[in-house]
Amino acid sequence: MKLVMVLMLAALSLCCYAGPGCSLLGNVIEKAIDPTVSKDEYRDYVQAFTQSETEKNAVDELKQCFLQQSNETLANFEQMMQTIYNSVFCKIF
Repeated sequence: MKLVMVLMLAALSLCCYAGPGCSLLGNVIEKAIDPTVSKDEYRDYVQAFTQSETEKNAVDELKQCFLQQSNETLANFEQMMQTIYNSVFCKIF
């Protein structure tokens, strides 16, 4: 679980840099937090970015982390992402 959180925090800086205009990264995040997307579907979606077994396991852990959250937590995460995109720090990108 700690690895998943570290990966998410590392990805947040990329989200800010890419902003909401990066549809690929936006879709990866949307599918991660979407409770209707299974781990298998998510793994298939990010397959081009995962070569090693370690990377595939990290993807599974990331998706499982979001699957275990309540709808309220998922909505709060989405709101946080929008806040990041709209922050003064991301506006320069």
